[in-house]
Amino acid sequence: MSVRPWQSERAGCSTGEGSWADVSYGLGVLYEQEDDLERAARWFRQAAECGRPGAAIRLSAVLGRLADERAAGPARPLLAEATRWLSEGMDTTRPDAIGMITDMLDRHQRAAARSALEPAGAR
Repeated sequence: MSVRPWQSERAGCSTGEGSWADVSYGLGVLYEQEDDLERAARWFRQAAECGRPGAAIRLSAVLGRLADERAAGPARPLLAEATRWLSEGMDTTRPDAIGMITDMLDRHQRAAARSALEPAGAR
């Protein structure tokens, strides 16, 4: 899965009063429930780019799970994107936000540890 750069405005978001964002979010939920994290991330990303409330948080969680499933190297861009969406998507002073940030920091540390254990030629 490629990491898409940040876009503050996405073409096609204004197809009514948040309707495209809501559809994208709903598809993300559906694919997440089916454990298809690649597709879930794709739809949550579109919803988050359209400003759908809660989409950035869901996207961050799905990207974190994807990163957990991958090796250290390929996981880094996912963790970076997940961290960005997490910071964009919530009030970071709330206790639940602090818990999510702590989980994300733990993921970064695990990825760094896995990377350090890889043979030099595998990096």
